[in-house]
Amino acid sequence: MLIEFSVKNFLSFKNKVTLSMEKGNGDENLDNIIAKNGLDLLKTAAIYGANASGKSNLFKAFSCAILMIRNSNLIPVGGKWNFLKPFLFDETTKNKPSEFEFFFITNGIKYRYYFSADINKIYDEILDAYYTQKPTNIFTRTKTNIYEFNSDKNKLDSLKLKNTENKLFLSTATNWNYEKTKDAYLWLSNSIETCDSFNNISSRDLKEYCNENSSLKEFTLKLLKEADILIKDMHVDYEEKEVDSMDVNMNLPSFLKAIGTFKMHDIKIELEHEVVDENNNSHHYKLDFNDESSGTHVLFALAPFLKRSFESTKIIVVDELEKSMHPVLVEFLIKLFNNKDINKANSQLIFMTHATNLLNLNLLRRDQIWFTEKNSKTGVSDLYPLDSFPVRKDENIQKGYINGRYGAIPFIRDIDLWLEDK
Repeated sequence: MLIEFSVKNFLSFKNKVTLSMEKGNGDENLDNIIAKNGLDLLKTAAIYGANASGKSNLFKAFSCAILMIRNSNLIPVGGKWNFLKPFLFDETTKNKPSEFEFFFITNGIKYRYYFSADINKIYDEILDAYYTQKPTNIFTRTKTNIYEFNSDKNKLDSLKLKNTENKLFLSTATNWNYEKTKDAYLWLSNSIETCDSFNNISSRDLKEYCNENSSLKEFTLKLLKEADILIKDMHVDYEEKEVDSMDVNMNLPSFLKAIGTFKMHDIKIELEHEVVDENNNSHHYKLDFNDESSGTHVLFALAPFLKRSFESTKIIVVDELEKSMHPVLVEFLIKLFNNKDINKANSQLIFMTHATNLLNLNLLRRDQIWFTEKNSKTGVSDLYPLDSFPVRKDENIQKGYINGRYGAIPFIRDIDLWLEDK
């Protein structure tokens, strides 16, 4: 489970900011809390802020760090991490590395993992394990090629020779079967899923939808029913075909022509609706997936993420969770994560949103609500929680947010001033 995530010198985050999933003060909404390893952790966290305030940049920071960990062993010597972007509105920071830090729990052990990097190489990297209250350092890497090991020195000295300047030692050591880095690496590479669009459905999920007795199909139909969408059944056909580029009558990119053969996907999705006529007779009609609403598309693609989260512990990070969905439905999804009988795996949902209806202290605790705000003069984003303000348990925080009490809203000039501009 995630305890906290920090980022520094990445996009608009010039200074270090930390999103903490630890419980703050207050005994309200205790179902929203998970007790783990002596810590009380939050199941969900909502991040609010004006457009271009830093919400999506926090999402990108999660994505960037996880992609680097997952792909470290795939990057070639001399390869570049081109998606790493430092804070550019400063002559000093634009030439310094970005920094990322995770505190998390896996298999009953708390870990801290930190690294700094630019597009060319890794500068610093630290892995600590908390076998007791005090941290035990597994390895420390500084200035790219200087390593310190407190144990297993001979083993790790041989593994550092297999690492390169642009690769994370955590990944290299694990892939060469070093056991003390394995749990941390597997958690970081497998447990966090970031989603900024539900327009695409993975081939893995489409194949499972094809099975008429699929538990995913059953879960999705139940989710659509809860969303008050009149869908009784679904029919999915998915087939991968290897095609010779010379046999396809279409304009193909040159790289596909050079390959000679490539895979094409035949996908057909129909959703079966049950409707009642004026005589109260029931009828079933099939609609092509492309004719369904955007909200239905989102739920169909979101369902596999939800199902996996409720079966094994995941951290789901979603940008604009409310996109194409009714506010009441978004509230329902949050309640799924906060419900201990549904979210039995204690997965966590972190989402960026503009949906002010969720600013309700009966739904979310004060420590579950966060804000991003960008300084209009410096371009620097900040991240802070609602419970940094003196907020009463019965306060109307939706009204307070819209009125600017907590910041993190756009400053809109009077329309007459806009009209006066030439």
